[in-house]
Amino acid sequence: MEETLKTYYAKPNEVEREWVLIDAKDQILGHVAVKAATILKGKHKPQYTPHVDTGDFVVIVNADKVQLSGTKAAKKEYFRHSGYPGGLKSETFAEAMQKHPERVIEHAVKGMLPKNTLGRAMGKKLKVYAGPDHPHAAQQPREIKMGE
Repeated sequence: MEETLKTYYAKPNEVEREWVLIDAKDQILGHVAVKAATILKGKHKPQYTPHVDTGDFVVIVNADKVQLSGTKAAKKEYFRHSGYPGGLKSETFAEAMQKHPERVIEHAVKGMLPKNTLGRAMGKKLKVYAGPDHPHAAQQPREIKMGE
């Protein structure tokens, strides 16, 4: 008699979340963003389920020391539009890093998450800080190296 295999689906109330710390110092922006998005989605866990938020909380420190490869630092631009005629605003990567380095990483990570309610819930678990300090010491985040 054959044994039938069952597919496991994670249920939202059964998900165990942990806190992960990523140090972005001297790392490439895209590599940090991919790592963070993977953890936020929960794809690093065996119980990953596409329609359930199985991801962990991610704390990124030293956002002001993140780098870009090649000549992108001079060429990369961020655009936003007010919705009015002539309302297109742009700023370079260097200007964005001077004003708000946290938003540069948030923008890169959120672009890698689903564009729906589930993706917005995943985005709320991302905490980015410009310096080496963060207020989440009580959660005892596990530091991970970028090579892992």
